[in-house]
Parts: sequence; structure tokens; C-alpha cells
Amino acid sequence: MIGGEVEVIVLGITKDGVRLGIKAPQSVQVHRREVFEAIAAENRAASEAKVPIQDAAALLRAAQVRKPHVR
Repeated sequence: MIGGEVEVIVLGITKDGVRLGIKAPQSVQVHRREVFEAIAAENRAASEAKVPIQDAAALLRAAQVRKPHVR
């Protein structure tokens, strides 16, 4: 158990390696290291992007138009 919410289970052992299963709440993101590192790199690149404020405002307006309103 990790933090009382995440459980790591050994599903199988072969000569090539160990297969693990992970049980976690949907609110917990679980990724392989290479996927996590790719996500982190994309987030860093996005945070460093220089977007003029007018372009950012236009993107927000467009996102609100496309998103259906739920009541």
C-alpha cells in the first residue's frame, strides 16, 4: 500500500521481468516513468510559451463557445 489508497500487486514474474498491477482511486493519476516525464516536459514547455494576452483571451473565448453549458 502507498499512502493508504494505492495498492501495488505483483501479477506475474517471468525471466524477462515482473508484471505489476496498480489499484488506485480515479482521482490519482498513475503513469509509467516515461509517460510521466513526457507530460512534465509538455507542461514545462507550455508554461514557458510566450502568448500575447490578446491571443490568450481569444483562446479562452473560443473554448467557452465550444464547451456545452451543463445545468
